[in-house]
Amino acid sequence: MPLLYPFLVLPEFHERVWGTRDLRPYFTLAVDAEPIGEVWLTGENCKVANGPLAGQTLRDLAAQYGVEFIGEASPQATRFPLLIKFLFPRQKLSVQVHPDDALARRIGEPCGKTECWYVARAIDGGQVGVGLRPGINREMFRLAVEANQAEHMLNWLDVRSGEMIYVDAGTVHAVGPNVILVETQQNCDVTYRLYDYGRPRQLHLDLGMAAIKEKTHAGRVKPQTEDGHQLLVSSPRFLVEKYKVESPVTLTAEAGRSSLQAIVCLDGGAIVECEGSPPLPVMRGEAVVVPASLPVVSLHPQWSAEILRMRLPAQEVAEPVTTLHTSNGQHG
Repeated sequence: MPLLYPFLVLPEFHERVWGTRDLRPYFTLAVDAEPIGEVWLTGENCKVANGPLAGQTLRDLAAQYGVEFIGEASPQATRFPLLIKFLFPRQKLSVQVHPDDALARRIGEPCGKTECWYVARAIDGGQVGVGLRPGINREMFRLAVEANQAEHMLNWLDVRSGEMIYVDAGTVHAVGPNVILVETQQNCDVTYRLYDYGRPRQLHLDLGMAAIKEKTHAGRVKPQTEDGHQLLVSSPRFLVEKYKVESPVTLTAEAGRSSLQAIVCLDGGAIVECEGSPPLPVMRGEAVVVPASLPVVSLHPQWSAEILRMRLPAQEVAEPVTTLHTSNGQHG
């Protein structure tokens, strides 16, 4: 088999009723048909754009190369572990919930869906709904759904560019307009839609009620500065870091279980360099996946770049410390 190298991944554009036809500044795609709500950067069907493995999907590569590609930290040895995407809401997303690992496996899925949102862009009025308000239980929430009042049961957070929101599985949540989010999540696409503002889409109330957790770890995460970059969130399912690349930066794997790395460029551009591989440019809106077998990779700025790095934890990691400072009250 060919040797592994850093992969530039071609994105997939997914239509959503709540999406937009203007994907700037991250993508220049002309959208003439249905609006685009999600741009998948590391979907299993996303294809490699460069080198001898061009045209192969991430699913193909995970199946062929296993831990050499995805790493020892991956919960499934031949399945790509992280789905990273841009969200472009022009309208409110549904109020929804995702199953945790245990529930997902009971219904035949490989894993649940814990996720986080990096707020890439936000303007005044940008909000996300995270978790049930204090004192609200499942029964009260279901009554609110039936009375078309479900969104009022959520903690609504005013968000600003640069913030990180953690949303573990079982958290009832929603996203409003006026934001662009970069979502990092377990590779699971199971969503239980609980309330949809009267839009004619299927709801999954019974399944969703079984998935809801009244108390979760969700909320804002305060970034930690480490060696000149920011650790935006550390969780049992993924780590997300942010780098301002104005001079060469070396990314080195931690001791412990190996992991692939995903590099997403939010602004500017950089050259990804790895021993034995040709230099690979990455520009705004693009993603590069670095196989786990390549533990050292360097980023060289083209003027400057803002980069997100996603990977799996090399050691056991606790749930992150979060806070909820909401527009309908405050609590920790």
